Amino acid sequence: MSKIEEALKKIRAQGNEGAQKGMIDTRRQLVKSADPSLESRPQHQIVRMSEPRSLSKTELINSRIIFPAMDDTEVVNAFREARTKILQATGGRNCSILVTSVSNTAGCSFVALNLAVAFTFDEARTALLMDCNIQHPAYHELMTGNPGPGLGDYLEDETIRVDQIIHPVGIPRLRIIPAGREPTPDREYFTSQRMLQLLKGVRERYPDRYVIMDSPPIMEAADTRILAEVSDYVLLVVPYGRSTEVQIAAAVKAIGKQKLLGIIFNDEPRLPKLLRLGRRQAGSAGS
Repeated sequence: MSKIEEALKKIRAQGNEGAQKGMIDTRRQLVKSADPSLESRPQHQIVRMSEPRSLSKTELINSRIIFPAMDDTEVVNAFREARTKILQATGGRNCSILVTSVSNTAGCSFVALNLAVAFTFDEARTALLMDCNIQHPAYHELMTGNPGPGLGDYLEDETIRVDQIIHPVGIPRLRIIPAGREPTPDREYFTSQRMLQLLKGVRERYPDRYVIMDSPPIMEAADTRILAEVSDYVLLVVPYGRSTEVQIAAAVKAIGKQKLLGIIFNDEPRLPKLLRLGRRQAGSAGS
């Protein structure tokens, strides 16, 4: 086992120990929302989440989105395994998970999107994918026609309601908040009460909703470190064989051991490459 693998093993063990406390502390900080569109919905309304259209098999493949019946079972099972480990770590409680990376080439958006999709395989759960990488949005191509307002619009304009920025994309039980327009650069939006209310509300809108937040690399954007503070957990995406021990250790330190849920080793952000996750495969994967 290499020094990197030994270090990551210790990091994961320490991180999981404090993860639950981190989620509880974060939830205590979130304030009650005055936006009626954020009110909790009964669980039985999950089945009523209508889809204007459903993505075809070809569209899913072209968009690099997993689905249960796809030929490459390895990649589907890798994301299912990631979902299972998250459910185990959280005790089955819904939460907000920030997905960040060591570098721009790690495939963070690919992982965030398909992790959210993996949660929707279970008909009793829903997922909301929030694009927090406002300067470099990743999911606008999934939106058909006029995508409408997104996260940046919501943070900039207080007249916009939360239900106006949540959009279907043709996948059952999955909703997306696109990046929207880039807010005014001289304001701290991610530390605002409005952002805290948003995170609290979108998670509690459905009791079984998992919020997956896509963000820039942790060491390259101050906004990502802010988002790590206000989210329940953080997943770190590492391009396997292309990151040093120093880079990974610096990213883990910036996240904090209490918030770090785990590390995902990703080969390349495209199908059908295998997503390498955690200790089970870290020892045998080649660089």
